[in-house]
Amino acid sequence: MRHTLTGRPRRPRSPAHEPPATGSASADREPDPESVARAIALRLLTSAPRSRQQLAEAMARRDVPEDVANRVLDRFTEVGLIDDAEYARMLVRSRHESRGLARRALAVELRRKGIDPELATEALGQVDDDAEQASARELVRRRWRPGLDRDVQTRRLLAMLARKGYPSGLSHRVVAEMRDDEGWSDAVEADE
Repeated sequence: MRHTLTGRPRRPRSPAHEPPATGSASADREPDPESVARAIALRLLTSAPRSRQQLAEAMARRDVPEDVANRVLDRFTEVGLIDDAEYARMLVRSRHESRGLARRALAVELRRKGIDPELATEALGQVDDDAEQASARELVRRRWRPGLDRDVQTRRLLAMLARKGYPSGLSHRVVAEMRDDEGWSDAVEADE
């Protein structure tokens, strides 16, 4: 055994640095599908919460048999690692607060993530009409650009609110309120 400059013996290299032995039973074995499914779920859940459908899709991409995936997902649900109801509530709360999404856009996102319609409806109940209107007003206030042409400004704001899922009636009302607050009344502009 070689010694380092400090006089202590060097540690032997770890097995990770050695090439795998050929012909051994451990090198020839296929990974257990259940172990693969668990590893996929744990890896994805470590980085961020996921819905059951998202995990099932990830397992399907790795060719995990459906019955094995369902067994693992059932177990993860049983121990509380997967909770679609809580996931839906968290997603609605965070997307509404951080990105200003309206209920319609949130419903589309929940459907895309595979959340059961009943759970989605329950989660969307967190955002009432007043909260949606306040959110739309805040988005318009943040995106308002003084001095920009009225028609351009209106078109941009309405398009932004539509992309975020706000109903057109609410969008027009909120943009009109902002225009009025900034001194752009329709009556004054009609006289010009």
